[in-house]
Amino acid sequence: MITQKTLKLSLKSLRDFAKKRLPDETLIELDARDECPLEIVRHMCDPDQLGIQLLFIPEEFGGMGGGAFDVYCICEEMARIDLGVATAVLATFLGSDPITVGATQEQKKIWLTRIAEEGILFAYGATEPEAGSDLGALRTVAEPVMQDGRVTGYKITGNKQWISNGGIADAYTVLASTPAGPSWFIVEKGAKGFSHDKPEDKHGIRLSNTAALAFDNVYVDADRLIGGVEGQGLNQAQAVFGYTRLMVAAFGLGAGWAALDRAIPYSTKRIQAGAPLSEKQGYTHKLIVPHVAHLEASRAFIEETAERIDAGEGSLNTEGAIAKYMATEAGNLAADASIQALGGYGYTHEYMVEKISRDVRITTIYEGTSEIMEMTISRDRWQYHLKTRGQYYHEQARQMEALHAQHADVGANVAALALHALAVIMEKARLARLTRYQHILLRLGEWIAFVESAACLARRAARLAEGRLHEKASGRFDAAALAALSRIFAREAAHKVAEEGLRWITGAGGVSDAELPGFEASVGIATIHRAQAGMIADMDYVADVIYNRVAKQVRPAA
Repeated sequence: MITQKTLKLSLKSLRDFAKKRLPDETLIELDARDECPLEIVRHMCDPDQLGIQLLFIPEEFGGMGGGAFDVYCICEEMARIDLGVATAVLATFLGSDPITVGATQEQKKIWLTRIAEEGILFAYGATEPEAGSDLGALRTVAEPVMQDGRVTGYKITGNKQWISNGGIADAYTVLASTPAGPSWFIVEKGAKGFSHDKPEDKHGIRLSNTAALAFDNVYVDADRLIGGVEGQGLNQAQAVFGYTRLMVAAFGLGAGWAALDRAIPYSTKRIQAGAPLSEKQGYTHKLIVPHVAHLEASRAFIEETAERIDAGEGSLNTEGAIAKYMATEAGNLAADASIQALGGYGYTHEYMVEKISRDVRITTIYEGTSEIMEMTISRDRWQYHLKTRGQYYHEQARQMEALHAQHADVGANVAALALHALAVIMEKARLARLTRYQHILLRLGEWIAFVESAACLARRAARLAEGRLHEKASGRFDAAALAALSRIFAREAAHKVAEEGLRWITGAGGVSDAELPGFEASVGIATIHRAQAGMIADMDYVADVIYNRVAKQVRPAA
């Protein structure tokens, strides 16, 4: 188990390493050359050097046994440095996931120990040229090789695409169809019949090696079948979706903040019409404050989900999907706003925000696109809505109302309005059978993610006020500032679900002209509009906090 002190030392070592080996100038040069700094990646994964991969490996196999919260913190910090390098490191973690969750004890001992002690790099070979993210549509096959009536090995034939570390890994976990179904295999580099293409010429994360893989009757012994039993591949992959998507969420969070942390100081020095941009609402309230609120709502969901995973609540796949959706979309918007914030400078390769914007874009695509996240979220929560006869989100709203009674300043009352509105909209969608429209399902996924994140941020603000946050939690904002951010985000979430819910339920024919006034009243649209009161004042306050124009409160003792 990693202590708070150990985690702080690991984060400091990572920052010091980046400052020395990966300054902005070096990152920009590597990006321009489309070059993966393999020597640096190996240094980061060398147990005698930085040894960052040790946090991902259980203690029994020579690692540090970091939990989900620890890995989130490390992933956020790596993303703040460079998402390409971060992806190269994470690829080893992803590649070893099928081993961690599904391998025999002997297989774990061999391969996880090698990652810990030798720092070997892994790649995760799942995606295919035509199947994309649909792991059930595999064309890569693993044909059993029989001897004396038993399986002694397999011959793998097929292709994989968009594989991080594809051209530099020492070993690969490869998903292939067997007679019993999809299964994971371990293939080492140099195997006969195995090859990889040149690196992809990508829009972003150009410091990450991404390459297609080809398998032409590649033979592996039977002991390379992960778990020793065919047909377990999809279960093994799904078992860690919540966890791995949480790490990509941390990437979006870190990259978004890396961009804002360049735009914020720039605006204090850029004088326009006699005053710094940082003193102009047109700048701060469009390009800075809303994105801070989105990122911190995402952080709240990431941290709460990480705590629950570490507490043994399971993989929490839907929560991982919400975290990834919210944080990666927020990171993209923050990076795009930061380009706008720097004006012409932001649009040039010379300034890092342009690179960050290109890099963070991938986080909404890999490990499941934002659209897949929306579908995952809506399908799961739809089942909760049905099982509880429409009461699932009404009950969460009542919890927010109870929280408001204890902490009147964290926006829990507005989050409750959003939750009630969501429950009403989902019930109307059920009655009108609107989930037959895929677009309605996707929009439900978006509204659910926003509303649940609003409730989560309110809980985080209340915990901070009580001094009960996780000891490793981010301390960027004090209780008053986080409460203001929570109020800002809750208002936005309530407005989004009410306004857009009315739009799309009506647009799908779910409400007649005669029913519309009653439906608007049941959603609480007028109350939600009244709840917007105070928004500008809260944004003013958050801007003052960001630009150090107010004294920071002392964080309560835990």
